[in-house]
Order: sequence, then structure tokens, then C-alpha cells
Amino acid sequence: MTLHAPYDDANIFAKMLRYEVPFIRVFEDDVALAFMDVFPQSEGHTLVIPKKEVDYIFDLDEKSLSGLMIFAQKVARKIEAAIDCKRVGVLVIGTEVPHAHIHLIPFQEESQMNIAAEKLKLPQEELAAIATQIRSKK
Repeated sequence: MTLHAPYDDANIFAKMLRYEVPFIRVFEDDVALAFMDVFPQSEGHTLVIPKKEVDYIFDLDEKSLSGLMIFAQKVARKIEAAIDCKRVGVLVIGTEVPHAHIHLIPFQEESQMNIAAEKLKLPQEELAAIATQIRSKK
């Protein structure tokens, strides 16, 4: 099991969980946090992280993993309602930041799921507006 010390200072997501760095929050509950990806693959690209600090998603205990996926499902449904897309893709790679995370990527074309492709360059104001749009959906 790959665990970091609680809220490792080198982990940007841990800093986000402590609200020490700026980010654009989409949703939060006692299990997980969803926020806008600052280097999005597409408009509405959202990251979902567990509040439990674990490097590898499959090192989460069953209850935490299922809670994270249920949370991600709720966020994905709101993204689908807010963003014109064919589907919201789910991508878990887990090497970019040493904290388990799920990419929720709305796409029209499957090529938009290529995490190595060039990213969109959206200003913070636009990311914040998209987050508000997603939050407003039932």
C-alpha cells in the first residue's frame, strides 16, 4: 500500500484539501472533493480526489473507493447536464500527482480522452463560470 504522511506538503492535492492553495471547487462532501482541472482536456474537465490521502486509487479501502466512485458519478451527471458532450469519460492514471484522483472529461470525440494531447488554455474566470454552471445542475 502506498500511503503518504497525512497531507504531505509536497502534494498539491493535499494543500487543496487544506485550502492552502487556490483552486476552483465544484463539489465537496465528507468523502471527496471535485475541482476544475487547470489544464483541461475539454471544457468541464473535473478532477475528483478522495479526502483520504492515498497515492494509488486501488489502495483505498472498499468503503472509501466505493464512496469516491459514487461521488464521481454524481459529479459526472451534473457535468453531462451542464456541458454539451457525447459522454463524460473516466480516466484514472494516477502518476501526475501522488494522490489518487479521477479525471472526469466531457467529450464529443474519443480523442479528447488522450491525456497526453495538448490542453485547453482557459482563463480562471472561465473555469470558475464552468464550475458554477456544473454546480447549478440538479
